[in-house]
Amino acid sequence: MEIQNSKPRFDIEERTFQFAKRTRDYMKTLSRSISNIEYSKQGIRSSGSVGANYIEANESLGKKDFKMRIRICRKESKETIYWLRLSEPSEQYEKEREFLLNDAMELIKIFGTILKNSE
Repeated sequence: MEIQNSKPRFDIEERTFQFAKRTRDYMKTLSRSISNIEYSKQGIRSSGSVGANYIEANESLGKKDFKMRIRICRKESKETIYWLRLSEPSEQYEKEREFLLNDAMELIKIFGTILKNSE
């Protein structure tokens, strides 16, 4: 029998995974214009990189490596915002883009707090 912690656990690894999946799904809804195709490629890469680097941070070789990986997570979150802002969604997906933009901003704040606390 597994003992469960009664305290709710905030799983950033899962959150970044869901962020990457949701960004990918949003990008699939965009019209196939040349610009949207390129923005989608970049947005999918950067959103996936957030979680991948977070996993790397948790397997870091030391404090310096950890902090560098968290900085990369924050940087990739900012880059994802850039590609999301450039994308041209249909009206029905504008709210999804806003949700993703807000989620990316929250991730930036989370990673900033992690950096601050790791000093």
